[in-house]
Amino acid sequence: MTPGPAAAPPTGLVTPPAGLVAPPAPTGPGLPGAGAAGSPGAGRSRRGSPRPRGRRRLIGGLAGLLVLAFVAVTAKLFVYPKRDAPAPVDAIVMFAGSAGRVELAVSLARAGYAPVLAVSQPAPGDACPANTIPNVEVICFHPDPLTTRGESRWTAEAADARGWRSILLVTSTPQDGRARLRLGRCYDGEVRVMTVDPGSRADWARMIAYEWAATVKALVLQRGC
Repeated sequence: MTPGPAAAPPTGLVTPPAGLVAPPAPTGPGLPGAGAAGSPGAGRSRRGSPRPRGRRRLIGGLAGLLVLAFVAVTAKLFVYPKRDAPAPVDAIVMFAGSAGRVELAVSLARAGYAPVLAVSQPAPGDACPANTIPNVEVICFHPDPLTTRGESRWTAEAADARGWRSILLVTSTPQDGRARLRLGRCYDGEVRVMTVDPGSRADWARMIAYEWAATVKALVLQRGC
């Protein structure tokens, strides 16, 4: 049987010539088949995520504020503490430590601010002024323990026994706040503090670092007299 003629293609459709391939269907945002790069959702995800640069700026700003706050507190506590003017008192008490304290304590006693000068002498080699100041009794005492806490306890006990209601305390500038704190926990009389600055920048740095640690210890671990 002889085959009939081939059926004609449906009207409206064009058959590509032999050897040619039909071009791919167009794709793009909002069109079926669009990939992840053209997806509206993908674009929103990138725009909505925080930028690393912004995060770094925020962290850097917070770190800068913390540093400024630390410097300000350090200056207030250890470099520029409250300043008291000398006035007549019942006793002058010197806490042991950096150079210059003995000279200041003796000069205050010679100026007639108190009839008693008590000088802390934790070690036998520590300076003890000669008892030759006119009209002033000089006492060199050994605190127990050999710390600011021990000096404060001795001062409170001596004040109770001798009736001292006012004291002129001699210490270093960085120790001012901690000395007031320690003595105030043991003694309820009037306290005026006279201070001596460290002799060099290295001494300032060393004493401030020590006072930070000692102050935290006094506030957190040793809250009593």
